[in-house]
Amino acid sequence: MRTVIFRTIAPFLAAIMVLFSIFVLLRGHNEPGGGFIGGLIAASAFAIYGIASGVAPVRRAIYFHPMGIAGFGLFIAAVAGLPSMLKGVPFLTGMWTAIEVFEVKVDLSTPMLFDIGVYFVVVGAITSIALALEEREFD
Repeated sequence: MRTVIFRTIAPFLAAIMVLFSIFVLLRGHNEPGGGFIGGLIAASAFAIYGIASGVAPVRRAIYFHPMGIAGFGLFIAAVAGLPSMLKGVPFLTGMWTAIEVFEVKVDLSTPMLFDIGVYFVVVGAITSIALALEEREFD
């Protein structure tokens, strides 16, 4: 399904989907969303771009190998549990703090760090699977 219209609109659609996935990721603890569903949306964007343009342009666009992205996400998710261990509470207990950036209060939490890790794991794993399937289909 590599029509001219699809090849033309796919990069724009993928960019909008990745932006929306980040929005869903960041609002995850206050409203529905989070790392898993945000990662699925981003992986779907890469799959759509791959179907329209081929696997090579997607691999160039994401720069890192998808399984490397998943490994990085797993590392980030594990690091999210370290502050709780340092405080002497059970592993992955939520910890919150607030910092001020340019006179704007920014709330930071270990659950958000964990969600970011989950986001990268899902994006890396699902994108890796999708690209492997797309390579086999079009060869």
